[in-house]
Amino acid sequence: MEQSLRETIHENPKKILGVNSQDAKVSLSYLTVAFVSLLIGGILGLVQGLERAGLIQLPSWLNYYQVLTAHGLLLLVVFTATFSIGYLYANLSHALGGLLPKVRKLAWTGFVLMIIGVAMVVTMIVLNEASVLYTFYPPLAAHPIFYIGLVFVVLGIWACCFGVFINYRHWRKNHPGEVTPILAFFTMGVFVLWFFASLGVTIEVFTLIPWSMGLVETTNVMVARTLFWWFGHTLVNIWYLVAISAWYVFVPRIIGGRHFSDKLIRLVVILVVILNIPGGFHHQIIDPAISQSIKFLHVFMSLSIAVPSLMTAFAMFVVFERTGRRLGGKGLLGWLKKLPWGDVRFLAPMIAMISFIFGGAGGIVNTSNQLNQVIHNTMWVVGHFHITVGVSVVLTFFGICYWLIPHLSKRKLTPKMNKIGIIQTLIWTVGMIIMSGSMHIVGLLGDPRRTSDTTYGGHEAAASWVPFEMLFAVGATLLLIGVIIQVYAVFNMMFFAPKGNTEYPVAEPEDDETPTPMWTERWGLWIVLLLMVVAMAYVVPIVDMLLNAPPGSPPIRTW
Repeated sequence: MEQSLRETIHENPKKILGVNSQDAKVSLSYLTVAFVSLLIGGILGLVQGLERAGLIQLPSWLNYYQVLTAHGLLLLVVFTATFSIGYLYANLSHALGGLLPKVRKLAWTGFVLMIIGVAMVVTMIVLNEASVLYTFYPPLAAHPIFYIGLVFVVLGIWACCFGVFINYRHWRKNHPGEVTPILAFFTMGVFVLWFFASLGVTIEVFTLIPWSMGLVETTNVMVARTLFWWFGHTLVNIWYLVAISAWYVFVPRIIGGRHFSDKLIRLVVILVVILNIPGGFHHQIIDPAISQSIKFLHVFMSLSIAVPSLMTAFAMFVVFERTGRRLGGKGLLGWLKKLPWGDVRFLAPMIAMISFIFGGAGGIVNTSNQLNQVIHNTMWVVGHFHITVGVSVVLTFFGICYWLIPHLSKRKLTPKMNKIGIIQTLIWTVGMIIMSGSMHIVGLLGDPRRTSDTTYGGHEAAASWVPFEMLFAVGATLLLIGVIIQVYAVFNMMFFAPKGNTEYPVAEPEDDETPTPMWTERWGLWIVLLLMVVAMAYVVPIVDMLLNAPPGSPPIRTW
């Protein structure tokens, strides 16, 4: 086992394009911030779970909503954004033979802007001036510095977006008639989607800054919520697009196979980019001031994302079966035994893929009008979010670490670290099953989300939720153990693992695959179609909310 693992982990250095040392420093810096954020956010998650279960009582200087706000923003914004940028910039460097110097400067500019922004946001939360949760819905109002900090974070992301666009354009200019390497194509897709998704929340934040400063008396709450979910809904699928880049490109190589059709992979990316931003209103199904026809349109657009998801499921399981049979698998399911279950680089993303089946099914429930009425403000939604993001996305990110960080650090993934990764993956999976599973069940019983006290004065219905909330705490404890192990693994591979070369495991296409058509490279057309779909979904409802606006709300502070 150890010998075969060494053979799959390391390859002939002559085959490695590599990420040069300057580019590697960029990616490693982003990844460092990501895992520091994960550690802090994980600790806050456990504190939150223990407090909600009644097992601890927070001190007077720290309230539940401070913890919940910091937990959400550190994990859902900081961890995911910084990991994605570090990973995708490494992919861009590897695929295109290095970053342009000006692109590297933009990446560092983005890094500094995001650090400044995060510091401002976290400071306001610690001072109890911004306990407004991850969604920061008005009329709850934070300190102006909180919103200004969010602007810095968005500007940092935009700097990275422009860096990708510049590097892509430079490569296209110098390689006419060539198809972009698949890693660069994925990176382009993610950052195009990220840029246009962030426009909505940027407009929202710029309206909230003067409102929170008292320069404007009221704000239009419905418009603000709508602009947030323009971004918030799309952000989930940005993470998904980052995750499937690893599923399609790296996992096949790790198991000793080849990736599925290059044309299908690029079509999936294009569909996710075009179809993704509309759909935000399925988070607002119970909101007033939105017509049923508009809500139906957004529900339809949300469900349309199932098309590229099903294409991905088909493609990946074809790769698994094809590879398993090439390795000698016999019978209906014999190929499963041939997959490298003892390799954390495969096990973690494989569990992530399996969990996405259940996460996708739960998403259909959330998107359905009648069913959403039952579960909208309950712990079901929190459970759904944790299984989709906490397993499908985060476990994929963890699996990526075991080859990406050693490669960037010019170190080796040792069999011992692989075993630690396997243990971490299993602990994380069990913890998330316990926590997310109990959240789904108790959500159906009516246990509310976004609240610290669920006793309802000792009502018997609320008392029935208590055992499940104890399970939240058990699951959260296992997850924090998983976080600590993962953070240890990351920094061990970054600074202490043996020196050496680690493969950047990019899969090759099948020998008989036909050439990829050049029309897949028409990003100008895909962006125009994206904007047309966004206009179809958002122009009419937002104009209606502005022209028929209810009385605006002044800033309200409840803490």
